[in-house]
Amino acid sequence: MELREEFFELVRAIPRGRVTNYGALGASLSRRVSGVVVGGWLNNVPDDVPWWRVVGRDGRLPIWKRDHSLESLQAAKLADEGVVVIDGVVEARFFVEV
Repeated sequence: MELREEFFELVRAIPRGRVTNYGALGASLSRRVSGVVVGGWLNNVPDDVPWWRVVGRDGRLPIWKRDHSLESLQAAKLADEGVVVIDGVVEARFFVEV
């Protein structure tokens, strides 16, 4: 399996109502990649990949750096799943290991 597809499978496996971070995803692949690479891959994902479940290791939503409207969209999608986001930060209790 191509590494990028392996990554997409990991993101698909993040349970609804949970999040993980860029670095944890990169470290979980069969060939480790950085969180920066993970962020690049998240810029163009298939429709069935729940990209909004990937956040910064501190719980922040760094997608705002790309587009402020995406931060609002990510926060709304997470809220729809019951994830609490306060001032752009996901509470630690919603993190899951991949």
